Amino acid sequence: MVDDEQSVGEILRLYLEREGFEVAVVYNGEAALEALKRSPFDLVLLDLMLPKKDGWTVCREIRSFSSVPIIMLTARGEEVDRVLGLELGADDYVPKPFSPREVVARVKAVLRRSQSIGSLSRRVIDIGPLHIDYEAREVSVRGTPVATTPKEFELLYFLALHPHRVFSREKLLEEVWGYDFVGDTRTVDTHIKRLREKLEEAGAPPLIKTVWGYGYKLESEEP
Repeated sequence: MVDDEQSVGEILRLYLEREGFEVAVVYNGEAALEALKRSPFDLVLLDLMLPKKDGWTVCREIRSFSSVPIIMLTARGEEVDRVLGLELGADDYVPKPFSPREVVARVKAVLRRSQSIGSLSRRVIDIGPLHIDYEAREVSVRGTPVATTPKEFELLYFLALHPHRVFSREKLLEEVWGYDFVGDTRTVDTHIKRLREKLEEAGAPPLIKTVWGYGYKLESEEP
């Protein structure tokens, strides 16, 4: 947990330890990055307003070397802050003030989601020019690598597991972000837009199709 308010850190530590978690608390962004590079963690609770390095910078740097789930905690609840955090690779976003029980529930939901998506049976998927390797967390189009954030990868992987099937935005939020995720459906639209841009930059034809008034599906006309 990364939060410069010591009282918040200690309260959440007590609630999380009561549920069986081991918790390390640090109070600035640089200390968080040092801890993550030194030891493996299952999840990061990350405040945005931090000394030395803010939460956005820390999130961006974490994503350069780790896919550890990140839940952002912040007093700033504006939509633009929430969307920016998610685009940088955060898995969930909890505005302050919050209930410690809610944070514990979010932690469990995000961990459950990250574990269950890794247990899906198909590890390599080829659809037309698109190749997805789950174990390596790699996406390519006819051999051209496509860089994705962890959440973009999970969204693309989920759609590829069910080609031609249409999913509503609400269903994608439930399946990819977890049922405890509190966000609006524009989060899905933002991730789909970025995925389309990245795939098309790599030379892919339109693969993610919009079903107007409902949601999205992935399909290819190529074998």
